[in-house]
Amino acid sequence: MKTVNLKINGQSVSVPENYTVLEAAREAGIDIPTLCYLKDYSETGSCRMCVVEIVGARALQAACVYPVAEGLEVLTHSPKVKAARKSTLELLLSNHDRQCLTCVRNKNCELQTLSDELGITDIAYEGERNEYDIDDLSPSIVRDNNKCILCRRCVNVCKNVQTVGVIDATERGFKTKIACAFDSPLAATACVNCGQCIAACPTGALREKDNTDEVWAALADDSKYVVVQAAPAVRAALGEEFGLPIGTPVTGKMAAALRRLGFDSVFDTDTGADLTIMEEGTELLERLNNGGKLPMITSCSPGWIKFCEHNFPDFLDNLSTCKSPHQMFGAIIKTYFAQKRNIPAKNIVTVSVMPCVAKKFEAKRPEMQGEYRDVDIVISTRELARMIKQAGIQFTKLPDEKFDSPFEEASGAGVIFGATGGVMEAALRTVAEIVEGKPLDNVEFTAVRGTEGIKEATVTLGGKDIRVAIAHGLGNARALLESIRSGEKNYEFIEIMACPGGCVTGGGQPIVSAKTQMDIDVKAERAKALYTEDANLPCRKSHENPDIQLLYKEFLEKPGSHKAHELLHTHYMERELY
Repeated sequence: MKTVNLKINGQSVSVPENYTVLEAAREAGIDIPTLCYLKDYSETGSCRMCVVEIVGARALQAACVYPVAEGLEVLTHSPKVKAARKSTLELLLSNHDRQCLTCVRNKNCELQTLSDELGITDIAYEGERNEYDIDDLSPSIVRDNNKCILCRRCVNVCKNVQTVGVIDATERGFKTKIACAFDSPLAATACVNCGQCIAACPTGALREKDNTDEVWAALADDSKYVVVQAAPAVRAALGEEFGLPIGTPVTGKMAAALRRLGFDSVFDTDTGADLTIMEEGTELLERLNNGGKLPMITSCSPGWIKFCEHNFPDFLDNLSTCKSPHQMFGAIIKTYFAQKRNIPAKNIVTVSVMPCVAKKFEAKRPEMQGEYRDVDIVISTRELARMIKQAGIQFTKLPDEKFDSPFEEASGAGVIFGATGGVMEAALRTVAEIVEGKPLDNVEFTAVRGTEGIKEATVTLGGKDIRVAIAHGLGNARALLESIRSGEKNYEFIEIMACPGGCVTGGGQPIVSAKTQMDIDVKAERAKALYTEDANLPCRKSHENPDIQLLYKEFLEKPGSHKAHELLHTHYMERELY
């Protein structure tokens, strides 16, 4: 690509011609503050924190949207620029709930960080403040407009990336706020609970519904046997809450920490993922061989499921009837495990640690309850980190420990469920061996890996070509389904995950600042941790997991059996699109 030459603070810089001044400055090692900017998701120049002085121009310009040009001269920290930024920040703070010590984002808030960096020591503008009721009716997401700075990052992600669009700026001037249509609570809209708005928010205006008090209460109740399971993606991100680099796998330390919190049994949702592959793979083969509804679409992502119910009800029959891995595992814990340990199911409390706040909604769905609810409590990766800190556990000093019997070891196929393309690859590893009737020479289906928004591949199984597709992020899911609906595309098997990058960047994962995201591809680094763990495991196919084999032998009989359908499968319903 052609490059251009410019000067930033008198320093000569050569950058690609499609760069903005913000990107050019970062390339030159100069940090320009931002608030509304979020790489790839929100680039609007609306907050005015990134203003710079362009020599010869009459007004300050927003660096995040101002393009570089040959011979441009930029001043990033002139007296004029510094005064403008400080005034902007002081005005934001004047209408902000400044109870930082009790905010969930304390010490991980971009507004707080900027206030420190720009030397804000008092509030220059005191006066009228807007006051809002907190919207906490959603089972997944809490909205607190008292902490909103109107950066619109949540709006851009919800509308442009996820194409859900249930929030936007309303009113005008000083009364401007982020709200749902008709001031409805989030729970009364077509929100899919994905939590990408939380991940985008630079302050505490959006947060997950906290369920840790319920977990602490269960752990303190001697009449309850509390079982915890942790999802694949949690191990790839939990360490970040304790100062470890992004993408550091902490599987053994996570198991040790859960045990020290007092859980009676500590399990890995990877086992539930292996179980999902057995059922889903069987379902796919049944549809392929007996004229079932195609393409079959995976059903592991509850945000995607609700999106489909609202926006694509004509595809509901295409969804796999399989429950998601943690719901399957919850059902097994309340039945097989309860019987095996001679524990009354009514006394078992199942807790899921998930990278996804939509799992909180999913666990409460009426479809996820038989005699007992499959999963009683869902907490996010962030909530688990808070519990570990509250308990005074020194996470980085913990030894690596294994999960408990009878589900001690899961397969590598279960591990990669947390990355986009992982469910597809795990399914293909098992389905290919069943169809071919022989072990695979290579278990890695690299064609379905990567972070492109939509991926396509053709896999030959038993001499027959199977067309597959993978989409992550609901905007990509919408584009993919519309291409199928129009007849432009045809597939036999599709994986969809609601969150960009898959579960590794789910709405319940550790918050990564916009500044860090300029330099690090978070979804790629966390996915790398899962693929590395998969490569190092002795068992890499779900159907070879000995614990799963024993489960079918002792309890479920075979994949797709009546009992398996009763416990592990479900259905979905059309919802109104408000």
